[in-house]
Amino acid sequence: MNPGFRCLQGGLFSAVSKADVGNVADEMQKRGVDMLSWADPFMPDAVMPEHVRQKALEQIQEGKAVHYTTPIGSSELKAAIAEKLRRFNGFQVDPERNILITPGSDSGLLFAMMPFLCPGDEVLVPDPSYPSNFLNPQLLGARAVSVPLLESENFALDLEAFREKATPRTKMVLLTNPNNPTGTVFTRSQLTALAEFIVERDLILVVDQAFEDSVFDGREMVSMASLPGMWERTVSVFSVSKGMGLSGLRVGYLVADDRIMDVLFGCAVNVIGATNTAFQAAAVEAFRNPDFIQEYNEIFDRRRKRVFELLSGIPGVRLSLPESAFLTWIDVSALGTAPEVAAYLLEHAKVFVNDGTPYGTLGAGHLRIVHGCFRDDQRVYAAVERIRHALLELGRKKGISH
Repeated sequence: MNPGFRCLQGGLFSAVSKADVGNVADEMQKRGVDMLSWADPFMPDAVMPEHVRQKALEQIQEGKAVHYTTPIGSSELKAAIAEKLRRFNGFQVDPERNILITPGSDSGLLFAMMPFLCPGDEVLVPDPSYPSNFLNPQLLGARAVSVPLLESENFALDLEAFREKATPRTKMVLLTNPNNPTGTVFTRSQLTALAEFIVERDLILVVDQAFEDSVFDGREMVSMASLPGMWERTVSVFSVSKGMGLSGLRVGYLVADDRIMDVLFGCAVNVIGATNTAFQAAAVEAFRNPDFIQEYNEIFDRRRKRVFELLSGIPGVRLSLPESAFLTWIDVSALGTAPEVAAYLLEHAKVFVNDGTPYGTLGAGHLRIVHGCFRDDQRVYAAVERIRHALLELGRKKGISH
């Protein structure tokens, strides 16, 4: 068996605590646990803009949804995305040459890496980062090399750390911006320095921008492919799951230069098949009429501030106000290991949160709390209040607070 697969656990033969592995989420919900662990906006509550819902229903009722689109995706959807890329990301692309539709950004992320990595290659991955960034290279026979993002520096990109970790085997940089789980939005100066390093070392960049729609406090969202020298060596990975809150549609897309895309086009049918026909059509409506994103961002903005207020000042807990999205990253290392504290919250607060361990070596001692769940703000706040009380009680048991 491929060594990259031997490390995986599916939950058939051993207990798994990761929310998106096996049937953990289903089991927790049956137990009445509040799931603040899936980055799926408003889950499990019903929420879909009416114009998007109507288009999906129309496709089904008219019988169009029964057929494939081409494996590379619907031309209508790619045209709508091209306009969004021009307006939002600063890319001028040919929708028929530079865009490929994928069934969600998770599969798109792995697919984006496949043409480039061979056994023994190394991939530089900022740490902490999205768990797939560490696992995907391993699944392809390569090795993920952690590049530390220091909490003391607000998890900023450190070019010297990249230089120290690079070797002759380095083939790729794998970046998530805004970063999951820290919520950090990397600055233009940080990204420009990283781009210069990537060009200098003749590397490929795969950048996941799933959370790009929700950036707060006037911060600039910079797309790496728009920087000098980066278009021809970047595969950008996007999603409708986060800012648009359309996770269940499973629609993502890749954007790249002609030479890269030619290879991806050639094997798309073998790897991704074709993305759901009805939901590609529904996504067109979301891109053409995206005003609902603003409403969602107002919700995420007030929630990040309120959750920060609730969790600040707890002895043994450290956190910063998230700069993007709907994720709060907290340091609980003074209270115990991340699995221990997560288990304590499950038992005493009846809330399931993410143990930070899969998010890299620097994820140890941290928890990721998804405050974008549920449509009702008060249900989120009630769950976080229970987290607060449980952490205070755990601190008293540890002798940290009185």
